[in-house]
Amino acid sequence: MSHEDATHGPAPLGDVDPEPMHRAVETLAAALHQYVDAAVGVRAEFGATEADEDPRILALENRVGTLNASLFDTLHDALGMHPDLTTSVWEPEPGSQPEESGEEDLPEGTISAEVFYLGFVVADPPPGASMTLNGVIELLDEAGQDAATRMAEGGYQVMEWAASRGLAPGFGNDPDDEEDA
Repeated sequence: MSHEDATHGPAPLGDVDPEPMHRAVETLAAALHQYVDAAVGVRAEFGATEADEDPRILALENRVGTLNASLFDTLHDALGMHPDLTTSVWEPEPGSQPEESGEEDLPEGTISAEVFYLGFVVADPPPGASMTLNGVIELLDEAGQDAATRMAEGGYQVMEWAASRGLAPGFGNDPDDEEDA
């Protein structure tokens, strides 16, 4: 039975050894603890901007990103799932109403909305590069804001947008999402 048949098929997998998945989580957790310790130390020496660009911090951020990818691969290979474990979601401020998205958010007279993606595959930078992989997501976030502003200026209502790393963000009823189900 191939990987696609076993892990992506409709049948339950039955006995799965969770140990490799737990090891991947523990390795990632250890790297996160290292990051916190280093960040506290670096921040005690430098200002926030300098600390963000400190080589020790950048190296640990790269390690955490690599271990996140390894955790994804470990879970995917064992379970056939596509875990979204690196998305940042902030809770609404106390007293604010969470926004709901859906057809009711469409401008009057609009029949539907479409989802667009622009994807990049970016390799790790060489040592001493001027931008880290975290810098890439920041660059894409800035470009996304610029694009959303230009679309709004052109008369479009940009209901949602996101810059993501790993997988394209899921919006609404994207037909591509159904293929993965």
